[in-house]
Amino acid sequence: MKLTERVYLVGSGSAGFSLTHESDCHIYLIDGGSEFALVDAGAGLGKASILDNIRTHGFALEDIHFLFLTHLHADHAGGAAGLREAMPHLKVLAAKDMAFALREGDEKAIGLDAGKKGGYYEPKYRFEHCPVDFELVDGQVIQVGSVAIKAWETPGHCAGHLTFVMEDSGKTVMFSGDNLFFGGKILLQPLPDCDLQVHIRSIAKFAGWGIDVFLPGHGCISLKDGQRHIDEALSWPERCLVPPSFL
Repeated sequence: MKLTERVYLVGSGSAGFSLTHESDCHIYLIDGGSEFALVDAGAGLGKASILDNIRTHGFALEDIHFLFLTHLHADHAGGAAGLREAMPHLKVLAAKDMAFALREGDEKAIGLDAGKKGGYYEPKYRFEHCPVDFELVDGQVIQVGSVAIKAWETPGHCAGHLTFVMEDSGKTVMFSGDNLFFGGKILLQPLPDCDLQVHIRSIAKFAGWGIDVFLPGHGCISLKDGQRHIDEALSWPERCLVPPSFL
């Protein structure tokens, strides 16, 4: 599904557009001209469908060089190892302070044990460990062909969460992962690394940015006036209230 001149949606689960496996987050493909990148990997249960969608849009797997992970929850990063195996030149990028969890397949560190107890994943589901080629820090820029992708540290939903921002035909595009959703909603979970105050500070980093295209990890997307979702989220704490929940 082509969203902008440079961005395609190649995966999405039941909390979105049901393009691939029901457990998948939104998976985006960025067209940098001479090379390409993915944002997030899904849970790893719909790899064949993701690869088919990529090919259907005319992209060769060997030209996809980067996988940017917004965070390491299983629905976003569980498919990293499978995609890396399918794409011979793919480099995996994750936050510096959580890269160990992907390398070791640490299910407790990413909260998968709680997710299984809550029924979001089958007991037999396993988070497959995967090498991390680049550890990203706040403000770091990665060049993907002619496109510069900037990583911003946005913890709160979980530790090691990143938001990615790029320019596309004069518009500012945000890949917010689970930091923020359509309508200014957030997702708090009873996990040790989920922190409301930290979460709000992460969203506030983007106050006044004038985001045009807003591409979250699940649910509806905005192809214009994306800043309104940030503004809506920040209006709740100003009234001593918590932003509404995505789920």
